[in-house]
Amino acid sequence: MNFDRHSKIAFLGMGLMGSRMATRLIQAGFHVAVWNRTATACEALIDMGAHPLKIENISEYPIILTCLADDQAVQNVYDLIEPYLTNNQVIVDFSSLSVDKTKQLAEQAKAKQVTWIDSPVSGGTAGAENGTLVIFAGGDAETIQDLSIVYNILSQRVTCMGGTGTGQATKICNQLIVAANSTLIAEAVALADQAGVDTTLLAPALAGGFADSKPFQILAPRMATHTFEPVQWKVQTLSKDLNNAVQLAQQFNLNIPVAQLALSRLQDHQNNGFAESDLATVIQHVEVK
Repeated sequence: MNFDRHSKIAFLGMGLMGSRMATRLIQAGFHVAVWNRTATACEALIDMGAHPLKIENISEYPIILTCLADDQAVQNVYDLIEPYLTNNQVIVDFSSLSVDKTKQLAEQAKAKQVTWIDSPVSGGTAGAENGTLVIFAGGDAETIQDLSIVYNILSQRVTCMGGTGTGQATKICNQLIVAANSTLIAEAVALADQAGVDTTLLAPALAGGFADSKPFQILAPRMATHTFEPVQWKVQTLSKDLNNAVQLAQQFNLNIPVAQLALSRLQDHQNNGFAESDLATVIQHVEVK
């Protein structure tokens, strides 16, 4: 497939990540049409130069990008656009989904002679803003290569992980590490505070050591100062991703007790009214124990 700067892009899902990714494509000069179930989320992007997308006209766009909340959201949007899809379009899904749902959607798209590429991302809102995301792609390797003109605007690196669903499997493993690590970071910050440590010094003190990581450098300062705005990672998002990891492991009869415990902690926190809150608020769940 030959894509260039004149290839029209339809982008569906203007949430925390999608809106920032769409912004980069608009600023790079692409013709981008945007859609969101809540239409007001598109207003700022249209002011910036995006076009409002009419679902019934989606056949005009050879590249369709989606960045949505979960399995059900992507299925609902796919069902919405499916009647209007045409041969040789490519759907690039940046959402974080289960492997089974991705394979199912790819088969549905194939029946319409549409190529599905799972392309979940890592790097958070900062990575989306700066174009430094890392992307785990699953599907046809040649198509993934052809999409470089889009990927290069959004990311620092794209890795083709294998066939359909392998991008999502890789993201699930990524999120397993991030989500489990975040709960441990909260415990460490809370413990340090109880021991009389100035917790604002934890991130610089541990920088470069074996305990250091990007999540630690982002979360520890926010946890230390109880800075929970703006929202960078939603609790419900990490909880959903970690649940996908546990479910995938069960399919292979693989016991992952650390992930299961971290999932329990995140679900408790989510159910206490923190679903839409920043991941750094997990410190509050630890502190009240």
